[in-house]
Amino acid sequence: QVQLAESGGGLVQAGGSLRLSCTSSGMIFSIYAMGWYRQAPEKQRELVATISNGGSTNYADSVKGRFTISRDNAKNTVYLQMNSLKPEDTAVYYCNRYRSNYWGQGTQVTVSS
Repeated sequence: QVQLAESGGGLVQAGGSLRLSCTSSGMIFSIYAMGWYRQAPEKQRELVATISNGGSTNYADSVKGRFTISRDNAKNTVYLQMNSLKPEDTAVYYCNRYRSNYWGQGTQVTVSS
């Protein structure tokens, strides 16, 4: 079955950086678009970034210029490089096979001011 596993979250000061990873199994990773979402406490889950199977990317306005999504098909992994982090980036970050019901378990990102 399809499995997605995120890693790389943690506690960081404002202005710092983190790189999230999401490794997949049980599917042909290279043919699917992938996405990163986040959910802050008492807020709805929101789309952060997507990457197509061809490498085209899209970002939420709130993270443009700070976050970069990328993929390594040989490693079945999608990444989210997060720079210039802000306290409002604090959330649980989820990996998703885009527009599917396949989700990872999430990884907590906390940005202190």
